[in-house]
Amino acid sequence: MKEIMTFIRRHQVPATKKVFEDAGFPALTIQSVEGRGKQGGIGGWAAEVDPELNSVIAQVHPDEPQFHWIPKRLLTIVVQDDQVQEVVDLIITANQTGHMGDGKIFVCPLKEVVRVRTGETGSEAVV
Repeated sequence: MKEIMTFIRRHQVPATKKVFEDAGFPALTIQSVEGRGKQGGIGGWAAEVDPELNSVIAQVHPDEPQFHWIPKRLLTIVVQDDQVQEVVDLIITANQTGHMGDGKIFVCPLKEVVRVRTGETGSEAVV
C-alpha cells in the first residue's frame, strides 16, 4: 500500500475530487496548508495574494525580499500499490496548467494500516 500526498491550488480541489470520485476513489483527506516552493513565495503570483500586505512589508523592511506563505490544499489518499500510477495521473490531469505552483505529489510506502473499529489490518482496513 502507498500513501499519496499532493499539494495543489485551493481552487483545484473540486476538479481533483471529481476525477477521484469518477475513477472510484471517493475516500481522501483534505487539509488547508500554507507554504512556499523553490520560488520562495517571492514576486509573481505570490505577490498578488495580498497586494496591501506587500506594500506594508515593503515599507517596514524595504531592503529585504518579500515573500508570502502561499495557501494550498494537501490531499491524502491511501491506495494499493497497483493503483498508484492511476491516482498520480488523475492528480496531474486535474491540476496541470504548466505554470509554477501546479503542485507536488509525494508517494510514500505504508508499513501498516489498522481500522480502529474492527481491528482489520492491511488491504482489508483500506477498503
